[in-house]
Amino acid sequence: MNPGLINKKPSMSRNQILTFAAACAGLALLFVFDSTLDSFTLQIFKLCAINIILALSLNLINGFTGLFSLGHAGFMAVGAYTCAILTMSPEQKEVNYVLQPIVPWLAHIQLPFLPGLLIGGLFAGFIGWLLGVISLRLRDDYLAIATLGFSEIIRVLLTNAQTVTNGALGLKGLPRFTTMWWAWGSAIVITVFLVFLIKSSYGRAFKSIRDNEIAAESMGVDVFGMKVLSFTISSFLAGIAGGLLAHYLTTIDPKQFIFLKTFDILLIVVLGGVGSITGSVIAAIAVTISMEALRFLDGPLDLGFVATSGIPGLRMVFFSALLMVVVIYRQQGLMGKAEFSWDALARIGLLPRRGPKPGKGGL
Repeated sequence: MNPGLINKKPSMSRNQILTFAAACAGLALLFVFDSTLDSFTLQIFKLCAINIILALSLNLINGFTGLFSLGHAGFMAVGAYTCAILTMSPEQKEVNYVLQPIVPWLAHIQLPFLPGLLIGGLFAGFIGWLLGVISLRLRDDYLAIATLGFSEIIRVLLTNAQTVTNGALGLKGLPRFTTMWWAWGSAIVITVFLVFLIKSSYGRAFKSIRDNEIAAESMGVDVFGMKVLSFTISSFLAGIAGGLLAHYLTTIDPKQFIFLKTFDILLIVVLGGVGSITGSVIAAIAVTISMEALRFLDGPLDLGFVATSGIPGLRMVFFSALLMVVVIYRQQGLMGKAEFSWDALARIGLLPRRGPKPGKGGL
């Protein structure tokens, strides 16, 4: 045997080269967008990244584990308020809390953005774990009602805990920590984390519970423990997104975290494909941009045969109708349960096919 063949290191595969090239191109695009886009477009671009995190976190529960949860807005609120309170300066807290002063043990705490963001996510994850231990023995509609009720309980607590959350007045003048790099960096890290999670034994356990809970349990899967783990991870990610959203908007109040916020995220998940990471990413970007592009629907319209003085909320009517069409005619959404791959692009002719492997007919 030729010794050179033994010592020869394996070269990078085509897919690895394409992935590396795509990562470099994406990083270059972020640099270009950050330096060339106007402030409004940049804000929409950052919102796309936040919605990607929210869609992926909800898809982990609904799509990969098969649990129907409607409490995502509550976990977002927990992460948003925790991160905001921990990162505000004592002077900002004094200005915000005008009706009643903030509790003394929070008055002088000020953390950098990253620790505050992680603590907000961990606190949301803890609340998710607590709710999961209590409610995840329920199924289907009963679980949806329980999580929806929890979300409303969180909103009511935020409204009435005046000395902690500033009540209905909310928190204003937050530092704009959510730059494009923070938003998209978090989205990329979380997307990669979920890809590896779904490919791991935990991900296979999640999907087995989704496909057949009884069969999964008979094969030794800790069904209840896996459900709680999935719910906890999803809550943590929603808390991270909430913290990013708080410092993106620079102002938050309890009304921002009503049930309609969960509906917005659910819309993205269903349109992209329940059980597809790729679908959630694509749909999050498409829906976020469309929401802004169709904002004119809320204003005065003159279609020639009919004219309106402005119907607030008409955008959401359009997206609700779109959701109904998808549910009726394409229940699997854009991607179904499929994921992006370079080989799939090669099969449809967008990339050249790889040559035959040695020993498989090639020279």
